[in-house]
Amino acid sequence: MTTAAETRNWLELPLDVTASILSRIGAIEILNSAQNVCSLWRNICKDPLMWRSIDMHNLGDLWDMDYDLAKMCVHAVDRSCGHLLDINVEYFGTDALLLHISERSVHLKRLRIVSCYNISDEGLSKAASKLPFLEELEISYCSISKDALETIGRSCPLLKSFKFNVQGCRRFLLESDDEALAIAQTMPELRHLQLFGNKLTNDGLLAILNGCPHLEYLDLRQCFNVSLGGNLEKKCVERIKNLRRPNDSTHDYEFYTEVHDTGSSDEDYPSGISDIDFMSDDYDDYFEFSGDSDYDFGYDYDAVLFD
Repeated sequence: MTTAAETRNWLELPLDVTASILSRIGAIEILNSAQNVCSLWRNICKDPLMWRSIDMHNLGDLWDMDYDLAKMCVHAVDRSCGHLLDINVEYFGTDALLLHISERSVHLKRLRIVSCYNISDEGLSKAASKLPFLEELEISYCSISKDALETIGRSCPLLKSFKFNVQGCRRFLLESDDEALAIAQTMPELRHLQLFGNKLTNDGLLAILNGCPHLEYLDLRQCFNVSLGGNLEKKCVERIKNLRRPNDSTHDYEFYTEVHDTGSSDEDYPSGISDIDFMSDDYDDYFEFSGDSDYDFGYDYDAVLFD
């Protein structure tokens, strides 16, 4: 006997329901497989409103699977036709890609970049200068300095949430409040701040408390140069509704949290990252670029042919 589920025709679902389902599977899956199922799904996947949020989440393992994530991301951004509000880029981001995103998505409100070691201070600063409506920014495990943070603060006056995370070390060769001061001096509207593994000291923390008067959430886990006590702790408790202290549990932190007990600042960032060529020749055998984008990667996913 055939069950109802086995005989269901997914093409008979209302278009808005189908679009909702497809939007949940992520940009990589849509471009690589879902849009090729049938012409109806492909038409839905070409709707600019489907690309208001682009999630290029991965664990870095797709490099070994002939995926050219940079090309896929560019194509997804172009499909949004300026409607993009939220984007997550992990492992494969570059200055050129970030600039393309900022030029095509001036109304972007949320940007998340993780483990993108090919994004420089200059590239991030140039992109930030084109994103005046940015409200939420996360930079995790990227080599970015105070100079870029200052530009971000000056260029993005609506910024309310900022996550700037590095890998924690229990002993630092040097203490540094440069990043904390950049945040304190240029991001006065912050409500939410996460500085996991930062090298700031009590002075940097005090500057943030004074410079960000609206701060409600502050995450200082594995910021081992901060020593809460006395008036500073009192000020934190009185001002911050949700305070995560340097030695608080990291069970709900999404990244790897092993603490390096070393005096070398070389351990601030994960090791073993090398430059990688993201341009996959394999895809060029199947796709032909249409020329719609100024960012010419060599093919166009819209050129896929159906049986």
